[in-house]
Amino acid sequence: MKYLHTMVRVTDIEQSKRFYCDGLGLKEVRRSENEKGRFTLVFLAAPGDENAQIELTYNWDPEVYAGGRNFGHLAYRTDDIYALCQHLLDMGYTINRPPRDGHMAFVRSPDEISVELIQDGTLEPREPWLSMPNTGKW
Repeated sequence: MKYLHTMVRVTDIEQSKRFYCDGLGLKEVRRSENEKGRFTLVFLAAPGDENAQIELTYNWDPEVYAGGRNFGHLAYRTDDIYALCQHLLDMGYTINRPPRDGHMAFVRSPDEISVELIQDGTLEPREPWLSMPNTGKW
């Protein structure tokens, strides 16, 4: 067995790439368009970890995603959870569960996909994260 990728359905490729690439730092590794099936697949990976990919699936015909088409969350390890959370805040994203413990945070993509951020090791708890409340659902 070998892990290949996790697929998430998205409603806007550019909005999603802004979050996953510009925000989280993932890179596009390949893309395919399927005119007959009317969808686009964009594969993303963290630099140096190209074997663990996310497949962004964009269906050309609008569709509402709910119920059984949902899933739990994606998770990424980071070298500095505070810096990454600040970067995402500066980009206008909400940190739904701040890294109060210096170890874990949650943020959501433009399509409401929950992304868990896990510190490699644990940083000392510090402000403003220590006092920051949860926002919305995560």
